[in-house]
Amino acid sequence: MRQALISDDKVIEELKKAAAETLAIDAATIKADSSLVKDLGAESLDFLDINYRVEQTFAIKMARHFIIEHIEEMFGEGTALDPDGRLTEKAVKLMRIRLDAAVEGSALEALKPGMDMDALPVMITIRSMAGSITDILDTLPENCTECGKSAWKTENETRIVCGACGADAAYKNGDDLIKEWLQKTQDEHKII
Repeated sequence: MRQALISDDKVIEELKKAAAETLAIDAATIKADSSLVKDLGAESLDFLDINYRVEQTFAIKMARHFIIEHIEEMFGEGTALDPDGRLTEKAVKLMRIRLDAAVEGSALEALKPGMDMDALPVMITIRSMAGSITDILDTLPENCTECGKSAWKTENETRIVCGACGADAAYKNGDDLIKEWLQKTQDEHKII
């Protein structure tokens, strides 16, 4: 269900704040299409800090594993990465479908079989990361899992809580959503 309590713009705004705090830069300099690595200078540990801040802000659980790891886990070792740690054609097809709406066209064109997996973090932008957050928020159940009522409201414009009992909304986590998406995409496109 597409929730309407937290806007896409609010998600991007809060993600910019989290990135600015983590990277000690001015949030006003961050654009939605800024690459966290190339434009903002984020390193691998910075992603953990940004994820933690986002989780605290929205009361969600971000994915702990990258899509490549889930492809390997679900469809077998060697499905996403060759023995040299380079992307397979199947992984590229899946990644292009996943990132199509969230990543600038030139970045998608750079996504090619044989590409080193370490080049993927450069493609993560504020907008693509915000899409992952929105996907989680959109798993808002129709009714509260604590009291069964449908009385959702926001607190501080970022947390969805039950207006009847005050319980935080219960969402699916990011890893489960990636696995569901991979299975659905595989069923539809027969890539693997």
